[in-house]
Amino acid sequence: MSLIELTGAEITSLLGRLWWPFLRIGGLLWAMPLFGDQLTVVRVRILLALVLAALMAPMLPDMPVVDPLSLSAFVLAAEQILLGLLLGLMLHMLFTVMSLLGQILSLQMGLAMGIMNDPSNGQAVPLMGQLLIMLAAFLFFIFDGHLVAIDIIVESFFTWPPGQSIYALELSRLLSLFGWVFASALLLAIPAVIAMLIVNMTFGVMNRSAPSLNIFALGFPLSMLMGLVSLLLTVAGVPGLYSEFTGYVLDEMRSLVGGGAP
Repeated sequence: MSLIELTGAEITSLLGRLWWPFLRIGGLLWAMPLFGDQLTVVRVRILLALVLAALMAPMLPDMPVVDPLSLSAFVLAAEQILLGLLLGLMLHMLFTVMSLLGQILSLQMGLAMGIMNDPSNGQAVPLMGQLLIMLAAFLFFIFDGHLVAIDIIVESFFTWPPGQSIYALELSRLLSLFGWVFASALLLAIPAVIAMLIVNMTFGVMNRSAPSLNIFALGFPLSMLMGLVSLLLTVAGVPGLYSEFTGYVLDEMRSLVGGGAP
């Protein structure tokens, strides 16, 4: 059958096999860390989403045939973008854990004033948090997190095909991740927090027992040294725990799109 012999419904069906995956993948890349940062050119992001959609199209199930100029098509497109944004937001929380960890460590070490502009997010963040975000990015690729995320977006077209109402999503899983971010960051930072608390209590005792000592001139360098040692020990234990965090977030993403499967 030639292209001229195709009917309007058949042409709409062929375009839908590429268009609906493109919207969902584009929403994921828009909110996904690293790919959704301001440093990534929008044209590159769109081209990457289009290439991934073209590669996935042959293996995806049949897409709904909708009039492209109808209200149903607009609503369906908004649902695909929103679902991709939700999945990308869940991945973004994985990196927020490391940013929050850096803020806690900077505050305990007295380096809270060490702030730099983050060009990827367009906001000022502690220098320690920026370094830990870079570590998180390397670990994310080492653990093949980006490949698992793509696998989840492919599975979502089978468990949550276009046309299924987005209101049936288990958004409680997404909301629970907000509390999980703070708990995970505190879990990583608690050894350093306890160590710095002991140091500060020691300086308080020294200040009461020997008021003539310049506690600020002596305490700040020692606090910095103890903070660096705590940071070294904390970073040494990050890869193991971060692997568990990555697996947990990816499982929550899979459950979000799989929990409402018909």
